[in-house]
Amino acid sequence: MSQRPSWWSVHRPAAPTASPEPVPERAEVVVVGGGLTGLTTALQLSKAGVRVVVLEAHTLGAGTTSRSTAKVSLLQGSRFSEISRWQSVERLRQYAEANREGQAWLRRFCLEHDVPWDDRDGFTYANTDAGLRMLEKELSASNAAGIPVAWAQTPELPYDVRGAIRLPDQGQVDPVAMIAALADQARAHGVVVVEGTRVRSVGHRRPVLVETERGDIRADTVVLATGMPILDRSAAFARMKAERSYTVALKAPDLAVRGQYLSVDPPSRSLRSTVGAEGTPVLLVGGAGHGTGRSVPTSRHVEQLTSWAAEHFPGASPVTSWSAQDYAPTRGLPHVGPALPRLPGVLVAGGFAKWGFTNGVAAALALTARITGGQVPWAEAFDPWQVADLRTTPRAAQHNAEVGLAMGRGVVHVVRNRRRGPICTHMGGALTWNDTERSWDCPLHGSRFAADGEVLDAPATCGLRRVPTPPTGSTDPTEGAQ
Repeated sequence: MSQRPSWWSVHRPAAPTASPEPVPERAEVVVVGGGLTGLTTALQLSKAGVRVVVLEAHTLGAGTTSRSTAKVSLLQGSRFSEISRWQSVERLRQYAEANREGQAWLRRFCLEHDVPWDDRDGFTYANTDAGLRMLEKELSASNAAGIPVAWAQTPELPYDVRGAIRLPDQGQVDPVAMIAALADQARAHGVVVVEGTRVRSVGHRRPVLVETERGDIRADTVVLATGMPILDRSAAFARMKAERSYTVALKAPDLAVRGQYLSVDPPSRSLRSTVGAEGTPVLLVGGAGHGTGRSVPTSRHVEQLTSWAAEHFPGASPVTSWSAQDYAPTRGLPHVGPALPRLPGVLVAGGFAKWGFTNGVAAALALTARITGGQVPWAEAFDPWQVADLRTTPRAAQHNAEVGLAMGRGVVHVVRNRRRGPICTHMGGALTWNDTERSWDCPLHGSRFAADGEVLDAPATCGLRRVPTPPTGSTDPTEGAQ
């Protein structure tokens, strides 16, 4: 996996690389994806006596989990007001309850297994009058959902804002330490974890055949915890938008901010502090998001964040930068449940819209209940197939129109340049070069490939058939910084 590692991965010694475990021939449940959602699902199922195998294409947590700012918060930017545009108040409250349970589960797990957990107040703020109106809507929607959000001041920020809302006692973690603890507990409860093994295809009849590059395995149930499901038959790629965002880590002379901050209006800015080696304060500045493969050069987004941080936190010096992939569902709510209504053997979990540390755990709890015959009252809000979602059809149509436009632009580019660049193995999109991560990114559905053609992100499962020499150079201002 050649993309740039996050600060969480860089600031700790790398774990020794071991040979991949053999792929078993049989399991009750196969979980595809070894991030927070996949490992929590595996752990919960194993505690219920289910035989589970986890298949991870790279290393555990190497995807979005370890590349997050790792805020475990119920204050989620404009998420509640966005959901309220498309869903009922009942669904909004169920979403809130799901996230509340996800947060509580993760807090207990971290405290019980010596994973550092920081309680921090969460803030969402506005820079403009338009943003202030968005804050008012978010305050109203959050309160309607039962989240006690209130107006607040932001005296510790080194710049003025038009207004802010606050939710006390939210959490933040070190995602790499958390993944290590989850993996240890999963293995201790009998979960077989197989890293470095990519799934090529998944059947639809029980027992479900899972074909991997290192052998096949059959299971009663398969959980696709890959962010964007790798199966086209669920058509999730038509109902979720792939997005990339960036984070810059900076050494600071002291703790730059004690709360968690997120701007509600563009340009998006996310702030949190943590502590590095020998107690050195570190500031994480995130934001500058865009549709995957639809903004080049990507290094300009890192430049914007670095310049912004230098202006407002002049004592901080950049250490490294990286980006992450998230998926925003057109219906507002995550997709957790059957890949198709009549396909109970294949379940999906994704569409967390950058709030996976609460939603991902909630998804794991909902999937565990579904597989073991339990009941979770709020889980119906996450079900991917609901009649009420028909009202979001225009939004899905707009998303797919944008995909069609991106495909057309790719064709025009190929024709004008009279040469064929790399083509996505998912649905034939013309790939764009990501000079920050040195990857080939698809503007259609978010598949990503390393410079050597290896798959980095779903929904693609096969590497590039033709890999041209990538462009040289990067203007990333944090590259090589210490």
